[in-house]
Amino acid sequence: MSAISAGELKRRGVSAFSPALTDDDEVMITVRGQCRYVVMKADRYARLCEAELDHALHETRADYAAGRIADDSVAGHLKRIRAHV
Repeated sequence: MSAISAGELKRRGVSAFSPALTDDDEVMITVRGQCRYVVMKADRYARLCEAELDHALHETRADYAAGRIADDSVAGHLKRIRAHV
């Protein structure tokens, strides 16, 4: 992964990303030598978002199959919440 210092980014602006993103999908922005931010191509970001949603769907289905999700009415849900308070 390429790295750009905050000072370089300040001097060159977003044009500093173009050369770095030709080789990698992600670029680290360093502040005082420490990685503080990561910039990535939009298509990479979209893939990460999709993967995160797929993972959440998988977890939800597993929770439902294990009985950890109740598909009750609103009144039933509120009653269950109040019983645990």
